[in-house]
Amino acid sequence: MAEPRADGGGETAAANQQAVKQWLGQLARGNRLWIRGTVAAGAVAGLATIVQMFLLARIIHLGVTDNVPVAELTPLFLGLILAILIRAIGQGFQTRLAARCSEQVRRDARRQIHKHWQATGPVGLGQSSAGTLAREWIDHVEALHGYFARFLPQMSLSMIVPLLVLALVFWLDWLAGIFLVLSAPLIPVFMALVGMGAEKLNQQHFETISRLSGQFLDKVRGLTTLQLFGQTTGAAELIRKRSDYYRRITMKTLRIAFLSSAVLEFFASVAIAVIAIYIGFGLLGYITYGPSGELTLFSGLLILLLAPEFFQPLRTLSQHYHDRAAAMGAGAEILERLNRKVDRHRSVELADTAAAIDVIELNSVSKVFRADHQVLKELSLTIRQGDVIALTGPSGGGKSTLLHLLAGFMAPDSGTIQLFGQTPGSFRFGWLGQKGFLVQGTWADNLRLTTPDASDIAIAAALRNVGLGPLLDSRKDGIHSTVSEDGHGLSGGQARRLSLARIFLANYDLILLDEPTAGLDCDSEVFVLEALHKLAVAGKTLIFSTHHQALLTLANRVLLVSGGEVRDA
Repeated sequence: MAEPRADGGGETAAANQQAVKQWLGQLARGNRLWIRGTVAAGAVAGLATIVQMFLLARIIHLGVTDNVPVAELTPLFLGLILAILIRAIGQGFQTRLAARCSEQVRRDARRQIHKHWQATGPVGLGQSSAGTLAREWIDHVEALHGYFARFLPQMSLSMIVPLLVLALVFWLDWLAGIFLVLSAPLIPVFMALVGMGAEKLNQQHFETISRLSGQFLDKVRGLTTLQLFGQTTGAAELIRKRSDYYRRITMKTLRIAFLSSAVLEFFASVAIAVIAIYIGFGLLGYITYGPSGELTLFSGLLILLLAPEFFQPLRTLSQHYHDRAAAMGAGAEILERLNRKVDRHRSVELADTAAAIDVIELNSVSKVFRADHQVLKELSLTIRQGDVIALTGPSGGGKSTLLHLLAGFMAPDSGTIQLFGQTPGSFRFGWLGQKGFLVQGTWADNLRLTTPDASDIAIAAALRNVGLGPLLDSRKDGIHSTVSEDGHGLSGGQARRLSLARIFLANYDLILLDEPTAGLDCDSEVFVLEALHKLAVAGKTLIFSTHHQALLTLANRVLLVSGGEVRDA
């Protein structure tokens, strides 16, 4: 039974590799103009190099063999300088266009990842470590740079430039051209052999660093808890082992890179040496076969100057082959993310949106996480605009799931949901989870996440609406006081109210809150209750889960969520 599994695994790996190639090809097709521009600039630089070598060999031949005066060689010198300038300009444009191409490709890749994140929603993304997501967004996408900026254009240049050189060498001496033709395939063959192992190692490298990033970030975030329970030594040892494993994978990748480069340089040097021996013995008269008897200083020197230029594009391609391996490894990780099932925003047919424009309707909605655990079953519910709905019931009964369905963070397994005539996920609403979301910056920066054009006066008014007025007045920087993503500088209740202030600032019609007073002290609870009361008086539709008696009295309708059912309490 082991052999079929191995074959199946090999077929799966080949299919995954083919899928990554197709995805990279799609990115390339979208930026074909930049790639062609890069190749054209590189071809101009290669042609200028050939002209440069031709003029250099001609100058040396005329000066040494024919004793032509330097003054008569001035046009050739000027041509040589012009060829050098054109070569430099071509290489400059090649680098610039390649960077532009890479920038566009990385932007397209990040746009795809961002769309998938949006479609997945916070519930789905919560299943992945923040460190892993950050690595995919930054390092994995950056790993595509070398493939599109260097390897892909170089594939075309490794055909164009050597063919131009080969045509000129065959015109000068067909025997030397045969030597180049026979030695050229060695580099691509070894490049392919090395690449087979490099791709697998690079994918393993990206998988390892993604896991390490997630584990390290989790340990840093939970450092206080680890210290309280005396587990810092074990956590540090785990990170050390994972880091050492990552070091070994990295060293394997570097070892292949250095060894392959050394082997390829060796074969290129041997091929050039063979041609140099042939030219030398031909000029000395020891070889009289074929065109060797017609060799001159000009033709022999030009062939010697062109031989390294013949191999240079192939050597450069072999060096950039590791960029391909890195892109394949990173692309496999990114594509795995993009191919993950998205359980959101299912399209539903709205029979009569005009009739449901002022209500929230759930029709026969069911949600199952496990075969033995149906969280919601055949739920039908109508909520009028302006209602204040409290969801209560035992933990795990489905309160948060119902809120996530209304928010569009997940889709029901069956049934339909309409929010004032729109589908969940397409309707603008306010959200406050059990833990407020903050970013590193100022209070104003955090409030402007949802309302970028909000004025300073509006921000201050929103902060006062949630009871942060006294704290605002006591801070020298006011709304420009700094706060970290973990709320450093604010108490837990103050951080929660800072998040709640966004809702006042954005002026949402529908507001969903998941345990808004959980873990708060008495003073903070009072401020949150007063803020929610202001929203209710303003005619907002509030739906929140809670066990708090004061919040239950705020609602005009209390629903008990338990055993897959929702009924009036």
